[in-house]
Amino acid sequence: MVVGDVTTGTDVLVIGAGPAGYVAAIRAGQLDLDVTLVEKDAYGGTCLNHGCIPSKALISATNVAHEASHAEEMGIHANPAIDLSGMMGWKDEVVDQLTSGVEKLCKANGVNLLEGTAQFDGENTVRVSHDGEGQGSESLEFEDAIIATGSRPIEVPGFEYGDEPVLDSRQALALESVPDSMVIVGAGYIGMELAGVFAKLGTDVTVIEMLEDALPGYDDDLSRPVRKRAEELGVDFEFGYTASEWHDLEDGDEIRVVAEPAEEAAADGGEMEAPETESLELDTEKVLVAVGREAVSDTLDLEAAGIETDDRGFIPTDDRARTNREHVYAVGDVAGEPMLAHKGSMEGQVAAEVIAGEPSAIDYQAMPAAVFTEPEIGTVGLTADEAAEQGFDPLVGEFPLRASGRALTMNESDGFVRIVADEEAGFVLGAQIVAPEASELIAEIGLAIELGATLEDVARTVHTHPTLSESVMEAAENALGHAIHTLNR
Repeated sequence: MVVGDVTTGTDVLVIGAGPAGYVAAIRAGQLDLDVTLVEKDAYGGTCLNHGCIPSKALISATNVAHEASHAEEMGIHANPAIDLSGMMGWKDEVVDQLTSGVEKLCKANGVNLLEGTAQFDGENTVRVSHDGEGQGSESLEFEDAIIATGSRPIEVPGFEYGDEPVLDSRQALALESVPDSMVIVGAGYIGMELAGVFAKLGTDVTVIEMLEDALPGYDDDLSRPVRKRAEELGVDFEFGYTASEWHDLEDGDEIRVVAEPAEEAAADGGEMEAPETESLELDTEKVLVAVGREAVSDTLDLEAAGIETDDRGFIPTDDRARTNREHVYAVGDVAGEPMLAHKGSMEGQVAAEVIAGEPSAIDYQAMPAAVFTEPEIGTVGLTADEAAEQGFDPLVGEFPLRASGRALTMNESDGFVRIVADEEAGFVLGAQIVAPEASELIAEIGLAIELGATLEDVARTVHTHPTLSESVMEAAENALGHAIHTLNR
């Protein structure tokens, strides 16, 4: 029996229940708006189900095993046995706890949940198709809509994800057995994080990157410690190549990946010297493609609502998350870079508050970013060069982790904390951190920027000893010329 087409109404329609969408829906519910949240797959989106959370769970688990097996300096001798099935089961339990929590929070805040795929059918109408035979569809009228459909992995020509040995990050995070070997195409943050996971599981990992270093977009002094640690784990790098094709080998257990020299280094627009060999051939069991993500906007029939996209499919917005249609908003990955879950959540809150008539706007000046490699990288605000370009006279302070008592007790002395401020006024402008828990440490600098704090404020805030956070205080003191535990500049 086919369910007949019906039309219902809502104040606010949210399409997509990832970190941008579900946060927008909950905030709108808190503001006493009638909200309907449409999700076609799973609450929590890619982040909770197939990205941020499962990857960090596996990073944590493999770190435990690796640290235990490499702690001879501490007098610990161990050889942990890894049960991949048990590890994946634990990871799935973490995911399930969070996704079920999202659903409960939405319901508790009065959000109407609707499963299905939404397409615009006019400026104020969508049609929601329900999966499953005989489920039919329904129309939904709205006053305001928030698009939060997220992003998906970019495919490389010749490496389609439907082919069994070719994996995207979602598939890699759900493998049932540890591959003996893996080629990772792309040395961005996803490729580097998963390179560490699989290397610690015992996989022979080779990373192919078209540019001349890992983590393009990060300065060399930030990426170098990460690349060095990956190499110590046994990860091989082939820079200056682009993957072009793959084919089966006769034994059937492995495939051969072919890569050609890259012609240009896209990072700075300049030409990069080509590798000496004309092509590269790598035999491997699996190929993980991690070259970036693209907007999911082509499924929405945006033309029906008159909503514009750029040439990459992202939906341009203003500082209130509004599209070219003022009653339609876009938040999260579908609204463009930076594609960060916490950025999407902030945009979702702003969109809900603007719809409710609140004086809310988006401010990206203290937007942190983190790479969960070993060691981690955390950044926020401006670098010294960016500060100079914006007319500031940058004052820089730095503290090396090798001078941190806490870092040494953790046997983790690679890295540093760098803080950037305006020399004239002393206001904190940014920071770059390479350290264990850099993703946590960077929050202090983000708060300093948000509050307009000065170097003196950070330096005079008493930090617990012994902690990694003392390195932030020492970096501020170094910029002021009176650091105690490192030589001043």
